[in-house]
Amino acid sequence: MTGDRILVKRSLVLSGHRTSVALEPEFWSALEEMARARGLGVAALIGGIDATRDPARPLASALRVAALQEARGRGTEGGDLG
Repeated sequence: MTGDRILVKRSLVLSGHRTSVALEPEFWSALEEMARARGLGVAALIGGIDATRDPARPLASALRVAALQEARGRGTEGGDLG
């Protein structure tokens, strides 16, 4: 590849609304691991992050930050991840 980012788009329902999020595969893997560690599905984990994120922060950005915080050991059990 020539440095192009490969994004994987997934569709889900958040607060009753269908939406889609495009992230790099590595972030999807990190979110799947986070969900598994908490006994949640990925959609439930994302719903929790969405519910606590600053409305000014795009959802994809909040998910990347949550994955980074988890990797740095600062993830929380259902707290503010985004």
